[in-house]
Amino acid sequence: MFAELNKLFHRGDIWLATGLMVILAVLVLPIPSWLVDFGLSISMTFAILILMTVLLIGKPLDFSTFPTVLLITTLLRLAMNLSTTRLILTHGNEGEGAAGQVVRAFANMVMGGDFIIGVIVFAILTIVNFVVITKGSGRIAEVAARFTLDAMPGKQMAVDADLSSGLINEDEARRRRKSLEDESNFFGSMDGAAKFVRGDAIAGLVITFINIIGGIAIGAFRHDMPVLEAADSYVRLTVGDGLVTQIPALLVSVAAGLLVSKSNVTGSTDKALFGQLSGYPGALGLSSAMLGFLAIMPGMPFLPFAVLSGLAGGGAYFLTSTRRKAQVEAAEVLAKPAAPTEEPIAQTLTMDLIRLELGYALLSLVKADGGHRLTEQIKGLRRQLATDLGFVMPAVRIQDNVQLSSNTYVIRLKEIEAGRGDLRADKLLVMDPKGKPITLMGEPTMEPTFGLPALWIDPTRREEALFRMYTVVDPPTVITTHLTELVKDNLPELLSYAETQKLLDGLGKEHQKLIADLIPSQVTVSGLQRVLQNLLAERVSIRDLPTILEGIGEATVLTRNLNLISEHVRMRLARQISDSVTGGMGYIPLVTLSAEWEQAFAESLTGDGEEKRLAMPPSDLQRFIVAVRKAYETPAIASEMPALLTSPGIRLHVRSIVERFRPSTVVMSQNEIHPKARIKTLGQV
Repeated sequence: MFAELNKLFHRGDIWLATGLMVILAVLVLPIPSWLVDFGLSISMTFAILILMTVLLIGKPLDFSTFPTVLLITTLLRLAMNLSTTRLILTHGNEGEGAAGQVVRAFANMVMGGDFIIGVIVFAILTIVNFVVITKGSGRIAEVAARFTLDAMPGKQMAVDADLSSGLINEDEARRRRKSLEDESNFFGSMDGAAKFVRGDAIAGLVITFINIIGGIAIGAFRHDMPVLEAADSYVRLTVGDGLVTQIPALLVSVAAGLLVSKSNVTGSTDKALFGQLSGYPGALGLSSAMLGFLAIMPGMPFLPFAVLSGLAGGGAYFLTSTRRKAQVEAAEVLAKPAAPTEEPIAQTLTMDLIRLELGYALLSLVKADGGHRLTEQIKGLRRQLATDLGFVMPAVRIQDNVQLSSNTYVIRLKEIEAGRGDLRADKLLVMDPKGKPITLMGEPTMEPTFGLPALWIDPTRREEALFRMYTVVDPPTVITTHLTELVKDNLPELLSYAETQKLLDGLGKEHQKLIADLIPSQVTVSGLQRVLQNLLAERVSIRDLPTILEGIGEATVLTRNLNLISEHVRMRLARQISDSVTGGMGYIPLVTLSAEWEQAFAESLTGDGEEKRLAMPPSDLQRFIVAVRKAYETPAIASEMPALLTSPGIRLHVRSIVERFRPSTVVMSQNEIHPKARIKTLGQV
């Protein structure tokens, strides 16, 4: 039983819902004057606590529940206003205590026995609240909401740029985006909440006017009171009621102005509300002092303010002691010797594996632009490389470089320039797939990746270019394509020892026995790295790492030469390699090496055992290059990209020659053609 009650006592959502239901009930049901005194005291307490909290918070989002608090306090004041109105109109003829002791005390304190003075003071107070503070707070909230929304794209761009450059991870980027979303929602809510303050001030004026007119009429015509006596009695009570509700409204209006001019909360509303209001013991302490001062003022009811002052003071003491204890525990943890950190000078040795430098006119490419945002395309590139080649591309650091021309970008691999190009951020790049001149108006240029003739055109001509069957590319795609080719050309260099170890660590538990048997007894991690680099150099996917490890295990029984091990692994990957060179017609297009050249290469190998080198005369090399180019002329006209087929013994040496003048040509041995693959010979060298 006690456990259930204790659990219920700690349910903040139930207490909040109950409080709101009580406020809504007070709007309809009559309540006695002593309960009105407590309600008005609670309203004053809330107003003081809100003002003190706003004064002590560091930034507006620390009090992101302010719009909710504002709505609740407004409902509470309106409920108390209606309750006092009901008491004034019903019992106003009975004297100054008809609407409770709080209203009576405020009326006597402000009016000093003259209801005309009270009306003037009330009018001035209301004008200050309505015209100055409320109107100013509303304008500040409106401007803050507008500027916050305008700044959102730039802040999102900064988060995406940091994520793409590797400065932050996905979790930190998600947290920052959530913070930006909370900030936007908060200032948008504050813009609407300012209308509560303004509406509350107007409602106070209307209710006061109704109380005065209705009170004098009821006193004069129903209770047969003289008009002046009725005016004195009802105006005194009405002004007292107006003051006791307008003063909290004034405090909350000031708090709203302070909050929006200081230019996130997760969880349910009750946790955010009670957590933030009780998060500043100093605010509770100041509120306790103010309430204690009101309790001892002459004419003020002592009990309500004294009780609330004691509760606020006790809460401040409890929160202060709890926080002090937590600080002591944190200090003890910090006092423990920390692990030695790296010297700052070491940071200068850190090298960006991939860096994209942009001129200032290209910085807009990093911003959101439909589905063609540069950072999103780079993420897609990393994902695509991981899928196609089994290689996790390092994060790309994007930064501006004032030393570059405004429209120039530079791609650096390991701090060394690997490529550059010139773009027009507000235009589209057009190329003719057939290589013919482009018959559109625009700025002639060269496509930076492959050096093809191209044209920069206005985006309004996009449909016309597509109608003429031209290839149309936006600037972010130009950069991404260039980056893709440079990364693929330098895959072996980017596959470091650490990345190789990550690939091994990423294999599932079922492959750990294979790794344990193979490394380091048969091959070291460095040796595995070299084999993987040999495969990536010819753009062979290393995604099937278990098969590669099995092939290495088989080859190391016969040889320790890493090049020969790589050739054996290629044989194990025959199905994968065959599939990668299979064309759209379902067969592998081939250009074979003639028996004459097979014999020439075999006879040109020198050296003993596994350490053989190619020593072909330069004249023969030149003839071979000419023969290869001639053999590929006919397939090129038919848009075919055949592979060059050789015998296993000379494949590696043939590849070393072909890659110098046709790096995209695949060189295969007979052992790398899968038995079920269909082949078609298109020529012979």
